[in-house]
Amino acid sequence: MPVLNRIAEFETDMTAWRRHLHMHPEIGFECHNTAAFVVERLREFGVDEVHTGIATSGVIAIINGQGEGPTIGLRADMDALPMQEHSGADYASTIDGRMHACGHDGHTTMLLGAARYLAETRNFKGRVALVFQPAEEAGGGAGVMVKEGVLDRFDISQIYAIHTLPGLPLGEFYTTSGPIMAAVDAFDVEITGKGGHVAYHQEARDPIVAACGITQAIQTIVSRSRSPFDDLVVSVSQIHTGTADNIIPDQAYINGTVRTFSRDVQAMVKQRLQEIVQGQAMAYGVEAKLIYMDDYPPTINDPEATQFAIATASEIVGADKVDGNGGKEMGAEDFAFFLENRPGAYLFLGNGDTASVHHPAYDFDDRSAPIGASYLARLVERAQPRD
Repeated sequence: MPVLNRIAEFETDMTAWRRHLHMHPEIGFECHNTAAFVVERLREFGVDEVHTGIATSGVIAIINGQGEGPTIGLRADMDALPMQEHSGADYASTIDGRMHACGHDGHTTMLLGAARYLAETRNFKGRVALVFQPAEEAGGGAGVMVKEGVLDRFDISQIYAIHTLPGLPLGEFYTTSGPIMAAVDAFDVEITGKGGHVAYHQEARDPIVAACGITQAIQTIVSRSRSPFDDLVVSVSQIHTGTADNIIPDQAYINGTVRTFSRDVQAMVKQRLQEIVQGQAMAYGVEAKLIYMDDYPPTINDPEATQFAIATASEIVGADKVDGNGGKEMGAEDFAFFLENRPGAYLFLGNGDTASVHHPAYDFDDRSAPIGASYLARLVERAQPRD
């Protein structure tokens, strides 16, 4: 079965919706205008329930099928990024310093297209919960929704999401069973020494030298403390210190990221960071404090749900255009919070040969919207078929 015929008829409308959203990006949890646009469309479609103000500006809509049954969840993220757009599109962002550089405008549009179709046809039993989520890029809006109890409140039994992917041909899918996206954590190291004049360095305790020693030692976590069979990234991305060429500063600051797929590996990294920071501080005669911040967990696809998602995507675009063993990504995704609590799957949909996500020239390819919407709609119809 190709793109659903009825959804194909929505393509012009979907393009208009997506470009409107692209022109009016919002950041983090403050997606109020985006949510209002979504709610207006959902009410036009005739969904049965609309719940707003979830995780500040999130929206959950319910469409009832024909007959009793479970509730399947479909999620789209709504937030943009704090960066300047350089796409050159005539529908480029109208808000300085903000742009949809990760395709969330397209994700929202695909779920709206699926919602319109499902509200018209209702060719399924049970219910579908349409989850429009803020703050995927920063803040973990999915985790906030989970903490607010949406999975239990709406009795969601399984949940699915889709993400656009530049570099993958338009109309092709890829996913993998098990871990697909990494956990992402951050760490800060605050170093306190004793400042002074560089001509009298013997009277100071230099935090710059300590920061360099700590940074070099951190590199050994991957090269010497990690099993070669474990995927791991530990990277220092910021060092801030100093004000002039003749001053030894009092303080230095280090910041970095940790990306893993395993809680055991994550625990090892935390321990080694603490040991390195304290050991290097003693060696250089300074004080140092490690602040470790757990952020998004790994995104782990349920094996059975993944095979179901692969079969559904194959029905839409053909089995030859669906890679079910696409491997893991070291990027992170807060959909992980949903998958920690319910079975489901996360798939990528090709955006063609375009600029990468988080690039100022990125743009979502509107031709993929009917494909993604058809996939989401068929998930519901196949998961909860009418008797």
